[in-house]
Order: sequence, then structure tokens, then C-alpha cells
Amino acid sequence: MNPDSAVATDNADMFQPSQHDVRRFFCQVWRRQRQGLALDPMQAQAATWIAEHPEYDMDLSDEEAALGADYRVENGRGNPFLHLSMHLSISEQVAIDQPAGIRQAVQLLAARLGSLHIAHHAVMECLGEMLWTSQRSGLPPDGLAYLEAVRRRARGPTAGNRPQRQG
Repeated sequence: MNPDSAVATDNADMFQPSQHDVRRFFCQVWRRQRQGLALDPMQAQAATWIAEHPEYDMDLSDEEAALGADYRVENGRGNPFLHLSMHLSISEQVAIDQPAGIRQAVQLLAARLGSLHIAHHAVMECLGEMLWTSQRSGLPPDGLAYLEAVRRRARGPTAGNRPQRQG
């Protein structure tokens, strides 16, 4: 086997993990965290978000069940692995400020909402919308539209986007 091809395979696994790879990763982080074992930097970051979501403990505690679980929206359950993956994705975007300006937008949103965790959930809605639009249109994801959506949330309600009062 060519050593270069082994590296390429390893990189492919890192950048394009399968659904099972993602689920195993989070289940193993959950287990290692509970056992007090050392975590690498990515695992430590994942553990932070896992700790914010104790409602996922049952899903994370049984790796084999997690591998076979069906989290389709029609089944009435959110996908904890998608949710945690989005937290990691947003954390990475902020760390490297990509798209440029996302770090400041998320920081402003977290300050306005009083919580980085709540801000992440708002950003997830923007990220999900960008991905949904991309899939529907067949066009690449629009990072600038995503960034602007996060910035709008960071600015808060304005006359043009203030929620309608009920009642």
C-alpha cells in the first residue's frame, strides 16, 4: 500500500465522516467524559456541548442503539448527533472566523441574548436555512447570506423584522 494513499484515506475520514463515524465519536466522547478519561482538543470541545445537552444522555449512552436509531423529523424527534455536530461546526467557524465576520456576529448575538449556547441555537437556524436553500436551489451554500442572517439576529428586532405581537 502506498503510504500517501493511507494519509489520503485518513484525511477523507476526517473531512467526510459517515453517519456512523459521527455517532460513534459523540458516544465515545460521552463515555470518556463520564469515565474521567483524557480528551483530545476536539473531544473536549464536543464534551462542552454534550454537557449543555443532558437531554441527549440516553442517546449517547448506548452506542449500538445510536448507530441504528432513526431521527427523521416525521418520527417526532430531533437528531442529537446533527445538533451536536452543528454546535461543533459553529464553534469552528467562530474559531477561524470563516466566513469572515462570523466571530464578531456570534459574539454580538451571544452578548445580546446573554448566552453563547442560546446564540448557537439561533445561528443553527441561520445555518440550517442556508443549507436548505442550497440543497433546494442546487447552488453552493451562500456564506454571505448566512453571515447577514446571523448579523440581523445580533442586531435584534427592528421595525422591518420585529415579531408580530399576538393578542
